[in-house]
Amino acid sequence: MSDPGVEPSLLNGIATTRSIRRYRPDPVPTEDLNTILFAATRAPQGSNRQGFRFVVLRDGPRALEARRLIGEGARSVWADKRVTDAYDRGSGAADDSPKARMARTMQHFVDHVHEAPVIVLACLHCHRAPSLALGGAVWPAVQNLLLGARALGYGGVITGWHGPREAEIRQVLGMPADPDRLAIAATIPLGRPVGGHGPVRRRPLAEVVYEDGWGEAAPWAVDPEGARFTAPGPPSGLRL
Repeated sequence: MSDPGVEPSLLNGIATTRSIRRYRPDPVPTEDLNTILFAATRAPQGSNRQGFRFVVLRDGPRALEARRLIGEGARSVWADKRVTDAYDRGSGAADDSPKARMARTMQHFVDHVHEAPVIVLACLHCHRAPSLALGGAVWPAVQNLLLGARALGYGGVITGWHGPREAEIRQVLGMPADPDRLAIAATIPLGRPVGGHGPVRRRPLAEVVYEDGWGEAAPWAVDPEGARFTAPGPPSGLRL
């Protein structure tokens, strides 16, 4: 794991940019915000339309109200998910189980997300009807934003916490009301992490990389030394 005060190499940054959900109260200097958002705007987009936009919420009066609404949305979504995914049943009933630990982490996150030093709304001007394909026009910018934050020792996480209060947030911030014109793709809290960065844990490379046909092993797909692994999250019903 690299020192959070030292700029990581690109590959090390990718391997250690994990989701950060606890933040120190330290403010993010405007120079660092500028660097992080510059990185975001270097992302590619089809036809070079550059339709992504970013609304930065710090401590202005409208930002504070939008933060309050985001916090309400976060707690609403998590309360439903906690029940739907049975976080308090089965292994979740054991206080030291991974499921119970995740529930505690998420509860702390939603209880305090509105207090993150910075919250960024990643938006996209829609030049045609919104579809899954349009995500390719904004997600590279979102990942660049997170990598830029990681390079400076900050962390963040992609959320949809704006969803339940989106109409009110748009009104507070003076954004176009029509999501077909301007989509809010993600709400991203940012700050110095409580704890450390990465390493990210994922499936072994050999499980997800094929060669010359579906399901055909790629003998060269070998994880680097020190890689850490985990199973995927809650089942979605899709079986591959």
